[in-house]
Amino acid sequence: MASDQTTGSSRRRYRHIDKFLDKPGPSTDPDFVPGAPTIANLEESKVLVIGAGGLGCEILKNLAMSGFRDIHVIDMDTIDVSNLNRQFLFRKDDVGMSKAEVAAASVRKRCKDVKITPFSGKIQDKDEDFYMQFKLIICGLDSIEARRWINATLVSMVDMDNPESLKPLVDGGTEGFKGQARVILPSLTSCIECQLDMHAPRAAVPLCTLATIPRQPEHCIEWAKIIAWEEHRKDTVLDNDDPEHITWLYEKALNRAKEFNIPGVTYQSTQGVVKNIIPAIASTNAIIAAACCNEAFKLATSCNPNLSNYMMYTGDDSIYTFTFEHEQKPDCPVCGNLAKTILVNPKHTLQQFIESLGERPEAQLKKPTLRTESTSLYFQSPPSLEEQTRPNLAKTIGELISDGEEIGVSDPAFTIDFKFKLVFQT
Repeated sequence: MASDQTTGSSRRRYRHIDKFLDKPGPSTDPDFVPGAPTIANLEESKVLVIGAGGLGCEILKNLAMSGFRDIHVIDMDTIDVSNLNRQFLFRKDDVGMSKAEVAAASVRKRCKDVKITPFSGKIQDKDEDFYMQFKLIICGLDSIEARRWINATLVSMVDMDNPESLKPLVDGGTEGFKGQARVILPSLTSCIECQLDMHAPRAAVPLCTLATIPRQPEHCIEWAKIIAWEEHRKDTVLDNDDPEHITWLYEKALNRAKEFNIPGVTYQSTQGVVKNIIPAIASTNAIIAAACCNEAFKLATSCNPNLSNYMMYTGDDSIYTFTFEHEQKPDCPVCGNLAKTILVNPKHTLQQFIESLGERPEAQLKKPTLRTESTSLYFQSPPSLEEQTRPNLAKTIGELISDGEEIGVSDPAFTIDFKFKLVFQT
């Protein structure tokens, strides 16, 4: 895979790709211009890859071998030894180093004609000007929260008077032998928030199980996160991305597991439970990454229609794929303009309702602040407002709002406000 020295020989690397670009096909876009103009457009397309883990490594390799010459990658994590079994751009000597930087260097080493720029840090630290420079964005994330954030950001960037402000999002995700790839045209098609109920949060473990009779390593980790942290470090906000915090939880969970003779608690599993990381399998990553890069290639060249708009894959029992068009929802809090209806029991307290927002598939909000048009229901911060609105937590929903009333909800993890219409149901 050594780099070619001349432009002509360099182009030979992509002769298999050029077969799709040198002439139109039966499904080619009417605006498709075969030959040099489309090839140049592909090479000049600036693409951002979010995530340089199991899925991200596959995506970076595929893009570099598909004719993209200007690739950017962002990831906040460092390489752990447990990554080496499937994240093939990394080696043992890379442990502890930035995933984005090592992945970029590894791709450059094999494809010297590809410009690849790494960024180490959170996607939330970048502003709209950063995302505006790219032609399209590909996600290889293991976090629903991060997907929701980039989705909301791209939708908010859209200016109908400026076509360049619409940045297609190609999103891939895997869970064991299952995976999905989807194409999102912000504000025009169904977005990630529209599809949120397809990613229901994992079922909660009863607190009594965590406190008294843990049976699995995950129970020990949840115990450390929910109970031990509150007992020993309640004045410190748990940061899922702080290695010191994860190490503390790991040590507490390991001691708990030893007490009950439960094997299987590792630093990696602690990180996975705390951050709700979905487990990955190399073959699934390869299949989903191929689907994502196929869509990126079509979006960049118009050589074929792009996916419309959701492909799901499963390979646990046999190999099966299914493609369908997920419809845009008018009550989507990100791309819609109507309040989403939520059925609530008016006898439940505000505290119970807030807790349910973290469990509802259509909400999944961890630290919500709530208000109506006329009053503040509950503020998570600042402390003065939290103290002022805290008495409302013990009041029932029926005492605080009327049937069918709309409330506004904000969460520090997201850049948007959510609108919910609460309909009473006993």
